[in-house]
Amino acid sequence: MSAEVTDAPAGLTAAQRAEEGQPPAAVAAYLRFFGSELRLVFRRRRNQLLLLVVFGFPLLIGIGLKVAAPHPDNNGGGNGPAVFFNQLAGNGVFLTLIALQALLILVLPLVVAVVAGDSVAGEAGYGTLRYLLTRPAGRVRALSVKYLAIVTFGLVATFIIAITALLLGVILFPVGPVTLLSGTTVSLAAGLVRVLLVALYIAVAMAAVGAIGLAISTLTEHAIGAIAAIMVLVVTSEVVDQVPQFAVVAPYLPTHWWSSFDALLRTPVDTTTLWHGLLSFAVYIVIFGAFAWAKFTSSDVTS
Repeated sequence: MSAEVTDAPAGLTAAQRAEEGQPPAAVAAYLRFFGSELRLVFRRRRNQLLLLVVFGFPLLIGIGLKVAAPHPDNNGGGNGPAVFFNQLAGNGVFLTLIALQALLILVLPLVVAVVAGDSVAGEAGYGTLRYLLTRPAGRVRALSVKYLAIVTFGLVATFIIAITALLLGVILFPVGPVTLLSGTTVSLAAGLVRVLLVALYIAVAMAAVGAIGLAISTLTEHAIGAIAAIMVLVVTSEVVDQVPQFAVVAPYLPTHWWSSFDALLRTPVDTTTLWHGLLSFAVYIVIFGAFAWAKFTSSDVTS
């Protein structure tokens, strides 16, 4: 009998779903819930405005740098943005890296903080969270859906920056084989693969911010307070990371490994640095995800 349990909304049994290649009823219900949450997040005017701002920044950066017109023969030393600026005039692909590096400092964390801070606190403040929990979705499922929506929004914002900057770089600057930070020249296709990996690395970093934000959001019913707390934490981490006296704790800060994506722009790739960064992000996701789960599943939000 258990194998023939009917999925009432679809009118199909579990066996029929399997034969037709459809997901099980529980998976289908989860995907519907996730789709509903995505629509809620992406249809909010505030979030749409954030994506519009994210789209506009690479345009401003690209046009500004075109006017400044860095000379292609200026291959001065330095790390991070300085090297990207020096190579931009010779290859427009580097506009993507410049835009990601520039917006990673404050804009991208703010975008994720707004969505994460509003995820639970916003609904609690408006009184809609209690109605959500009256549905047979379960608190763990609701929390996981909200976190996946945060991660998706951060991923979309990151790729809006990357794609916009890349297209503008192609329009405003020459494009060809990519000279990596280590001095090795790779084909344009190989360079674009590296840029894709950089964008994914940054998206994972923002997923860690999202987990922190989700945890903070479970502590209050005021979305603005949660968003402010997330940004204070991010800015404090960035400031402390720049102080030599705190070098001993720097590797454990949530923002310390954000700019380590430049390891992907060297030959050979500095996998040790990359794995340190990804491990740091994973630890923050697990710790703050567990905290959010413990708080959300034990809180009385129906009174």
